[in-house]
Amino acid sequence: MTDAPLDAIRTQVLDAALPDVPFDGWSEALFRRATAEAQVDPGHARLAFPRGALDLAAAFHRRGDAQMLARLDTPDFATLSMTAKITTAIRTRLEIAEPHEEAIRRATAMFALPHLAPEGARLTWETADRIWNAAGDNAEDYNWYTKRLTLSGVFSSTLLCWLGDTSPDKQETWAFLDRRIGDVMRIEKLKGRMRANPLARMAMAGPDVLLSRIRPPAGDRGPAGLGVGLPGSSR
Repeated sequence: MTDAPLDAIRTQVLDAALPDVPFDGWSEALFRRATAEAQVDPGHARLAFPRGALDLAAAFHRRGDAQMLARLDTPDFATLSMTAKITTAIRTRLEIAEPHEEAIRRATAMFALPHLAPEGARLTWETADRIWNAAGDNAEDYNWYTKRLTLSGVFSSTLLCWLGDTSPDKQETWAFLDRRIGDVMRIEKLKGRMRANPLARMAMAGPDVLLSRIRPPAGDRGPAGLGVGLPGSSR
């Protein structure tokens, strides 16, 4: 089968599965039932989701990322400061997830399992990568990695706050997000002051030479980060 039919199958099965995730979790039983309800041939469904429920949950996460990017693709977003862009993107990503909060909770619990934690980390990295790309990040050195690592931490912690937030309109979550983004920006300002300090520049001259040789992945490595096994760029 071509990619297009497989994409259609992914949409059909995921749409059929979502209403039952709060009751059954991201389980193989859910995957099989959703396949049947979507009237998809089980063999074709397995082609679309080779790992069954695990790939179904990953597809759900990536759908949220795609919806986030679609909402951010506006002239108003392009005029925001970098800080405002990152904050807006994370908030948008969580607001998109709100109708399926229990499905998110189930997925978070599943990806916290030790044998699935690398998959969860990869999906979080992908989200961070897409946010930085949407914000117009142009880092071409080790900062490409540090930015995504930092934002992965911000997104993960904000997501956990969001899942436990019972305040009106998730006000506590948005206040928490503002604080975390503020912490990141203070670190970036500190790094800037250190670069401007002659003594600090001398001390970092050697490490900077080595770090300057680090480059982000070349080209579009796709949503699964295929290639050398590192989380890749979605650019």
